[in-house]
Amino acid sequence: MRYLPYAQKHATGSNWISSIPINWSLHRLRHLLCGRLEYGANESAELDDHDLPRYIRITDIDENDSLRDETFRSLPEEVARPYLLEDGDVLFARSGATSGKTFLYRSSWGRCAYAGYLIRARLRRKIVLPEFLRYFTASSTYWQWLSSSYIQSTIQNVSAEKYADLTLPIPPLEEQRIIVCFLDAKIAKIDELVANKRQLIEKLKEKRSALIARTVTQGLPPEAALVAGLHPHPKMKDSGVEWLGQIPEYWGIEKFSREVQITEGQVDPEVEPYLSMPLIAPNHIESGTGRLITIETAADQYAESGKYLCKEGYVIYSKIRPALQKAVIAPSDCLCSADMYPMDCRQKIANHYLLWLLLSSPFTGWSVLEADRVAMPKINRETLSQLRLPVPPLAEQHAIVDFLEAETLQLDSFVGKVESALLRLQEYRQALITAAVTGKIDVRAAV
Repeated sequence: MRYLPYAQKHATGSNWISSIPINWSLHRLRHLLCGRLEYGANESAELDDHDLPRYIRITDIDENDSLRDETFRSLPEEVARPYLLEDGDVLFARSGATSGKTFLYRSSWGRCAYAGYLIRARLRRKIVLPEFLRYFTASSTYWQWLSSSYIQSTIQNVSAEKYADLTLPIPPLEEQRIIVCFLDAKIAKIDELVANKRQLIEKLKEKRSALIARTVTQGLPPEAALVAGLHPHPKMKDSGVEWLGQIPEYWGIEKFSREVQITEGQVDPEVEPYLSMPLIAPNHIESGTGRLITIETAADQYAESGKYLCKEGYVIYSKIRPALQKAVIAPSDCLCSADMYPMDCRQKIANHYLLWLLLSSPFTGWSVLEADRVAMPKINRETLSQLRLPVPPLAEQHAIVDFLEAETLQLDSFVGKVESALLRLQEYRQALITAAVTGKIDVRAAV
């Protein structure tokens, strides 16, 4: 639907909002408040008593403007009393990566107090509706203002005084109600579409994970097996390996240390030829996909401490935080960080098959359990060397690799298209909110 612009506008003189409808006015947030902006309580979150006032911290607020049940904490009555919220209070986050985020409190949440990294705004409702302010803080105009207002120290910070200077376009009260009603209806539909696309993305990723897990541990699906000249329904046997389960009866089991060699000895990345070589670290690898996100040289990264030397075609696996599933095939001769293992298979296992095995959910489940046994989640060489691996015939390994590369490429392409559609919906959502709350479109006829 196309929305008409307002017939008459007037210039504001503001850098952020150049013009607004003739019957709108600009106000600083400080002039819309009952009292001042107030900081919350500087108290630790220790109690979990649902009979006491809930203690709202920025981490309790989810992306759907709701409070997370799993993070519930409470405050003693006497501590919470000065910070109790009233229906319609708006909370602003003031520091860190979430600065600028807002939350509209409703009494349906029960009695709540708020934490010190939040700032409370209590509005003069004869001038501005809390719902209108909440929508304005979801607009691109607000976030542009915020990005220019950060107090840069070690973290991003926006003080109460800075928030008080926020300039808002304010329509007449009845027109605010119309805009809020319009946005409530439209945003609900957009959010439903967004939720559906996120669910689709999760299902596609689950399908991808299940496909990899099944194929590397049980062989190709029947149709693909026939194409590869393999038996579509091989007899199965117990592998004797807890994390592996059943495997085709003609597959072997080998100890990791017998079939996979992990490179030892480090080189100095500050001297040539290593200085100019690509240096792969965990942050260069996409989780769960086996793909490099970016390539930087040792010089680009100002590398100092010792690194491992990897040859083209080696498998590079991140030993830290194994739940992230960071593994990749070296695209060329390169270096990798000391947080990673460069691996080269011997005779019975192909490197590319090993890569898919390392990316599979059964292996990841095993590695996470092993990593949790130490303070810093990581897989050490000794633990990895004792691991027992499934070993299909080499020809079947190559068929498995070809199948997984083709199938995951197709699934990843579909995920990419859904993610692009999701991004467009989110951009449209913000653009619609921005247009409505800044007077770029007149929604009164639509309502």
